[in-house]
Amino acid sequence: MLEVSEIFVSLQGEGPFAGRPAVFVRLAGCVPPFCEWCDTPQALGSGRRMRVDDIEDEIARHPRALVVITGGEPFLQWDTGLARLVRALGDSSRQVQYETSGKAGIPADHGGFVVCSPKPLHAPVLDPDTVSRADAFKFVVEEDITPVLDFIAAHGIDARKVWLMPLGAVRQDQMRRMPPVWELCVRHGFNFSARLHVLTFNDKRGV
Repeated sequence: MLEVSEIFVSLQGEGPFAGRPAVFVRLAGCVPPFCEWCDTPQALGSGRRMRVDDIEDEIARHPRALVVITGGEPFLQWDTGLARLVRALGDSSRQVQYETSGKAGIPADHGGFVVCSPKPLHAPVLDPDTVSRADAFKFVVEEDITPVLDFIAAHGIDARKVWLMPLGAVRQDQMRRMPPVWELCVRHGFNFSARLHVLTFNDKRGV
């Protein structure tokens, strides 16, 4: 069984897979301290308990889509059903991408592409295994990039694995913040990620 906040189909709006059609499996539960600007507070607590087989059936309705497993903090449920779900997805040749804060660790046999978005930056000190198992790192930026640079230096993260993304859950905020964040990416050799789902759907949920 897994505790699920929601399952929905949309485009992956962030990071290395931006623009891909995706089935999002948002698992419930997170690791404190929580982000003061969390845009999915509905996933912080408990969710709807679902059988792994039922989740597989829901995903199978969208056979060409990337499967994004997010939260909350998805790896909290690795031993209680997530590992089984991912094995089943691998058996059916589905591509899996995770969105994680890294605070619950990253299993060695995760079987997917891990995008780690450490937050809040002043709280987590990721262990070396977690850093090495993440395929990409995504940081939300408002104005001051110093905490991001300090975190990257402290953990020895390659700039080519870093995506900067403007803070903002509505279209207007994204449009205002994208140009300065892009300039930061150029200056430091990072990748840029807009929030395509916000630009496309604004603050509408479930799309």
